[in-house]
Amino acid sequence: MKGFGGIDTTQRATPWDKWGQHVAIAAAYAGCYELAHYLSFPQWALTAGLRLSCLLLLPIRYWPALALGEFVPLAEVALLSVDKFGIYWSIAEAVPMVVLWMIVMKPLRQHWSVLDSEGRIRMPLIFLAALGTAIITAIASVLSIIPAILHSSTGTWPDPNTGWPGYLLAHTLGSYLGSLTLAPAILALRERFLRIEDETLRFSHVWHSLLLRDVLWWMLPSLAAITAMAAMSNDDLMRQVARLALIGPVLTMTWRHGWHGTAIGGMAASVALAISAAIANPSLRADPATIQIEAILALMLTGALLVGARAPLKHPFVHRQSS
Repeated sequence: MKGFGGIDTTQRATPWDKWGQHVAIAAAYAGCYELAHYLSFPQWALTAGLRLSCLLLLPIRYWPALALGEFVPLAEVALLSVDKFGIYWSIAEAVPMVVLWMIVMKPLRQHWSVLDSEGRIRMPLIFLAALGTAIITAIASVLSIIPAILHSSTGTWPDPNTGWPGYLLAHTLGSYLGSLTLAPAILALRERFLRIEDETLRFSHVWHSLLLRDVLWWMLPSLAAITAMAAMSNDDLMRQVARLALIGPVLTMTWRHGWHGTAIGGMAASVALAISAAIANPSLRADPATIQIEAILALMLTGALLVGARAPLKHPFVHRQSS
């Protein structure tokens, strides 16, 4: 079965096609997962965006390679921490989250295509997948930490200020926002490259893209300035106001470039919010103030992507229209 951008299966299979591609995909995914996991924290999980992108783009027959690629780093952590958190936690930790996600993603992939009959992205399908997998992530995360709590001498949650309800909310929101940080941006870039007809993608095409110029000339500088304001402010209210201001550039990108602008702007705004959260809260625990802004940002991205997906898409690599 072909996925969105699936691999052609008409050629005669070789041993490399049968096993080598799986090994290569598993190795590549494991490396990307390690990087995404290093940059993630509970309320902002880039690993969720990586999983969702791979499950949307790869044919289903390659999904076992994703499970293998995620199992390897998880098994390493589980083995190294078995004395600290107990054998039952280690067993739960070694279960790849991508396997649990397949419970939601396989029926979606089998019944619906990522593109509709007119070639437009099915944005509600993306949101349904992101929300369903976020709920699975949160429940699995809470259940997996219970053995560690029982094994510990204190018997308390990692963050006593939130307890399990706050822990559940942080992981749900973190997975959902993490999915919206990476998956739409990857799908948008891929769609823009595929819309180049009868010509090879050149650097000049990318450089003359209105989207890239808006990103470099004003979007990134604006987000950097807002992030600096949030990081330097010692007043909680002013910090929250600065974080809310991150929404402005994203909405402007939506107005200028449709859902592609939302996807790229949303990714940059999510990164900016994560940086400000890490500076204000170096322990990276579930910060209620950060969770509030993340909830607003996730809601805004959902609405903007839905609205932007209905707008007509301009040619992705045109700086000025020919007369």
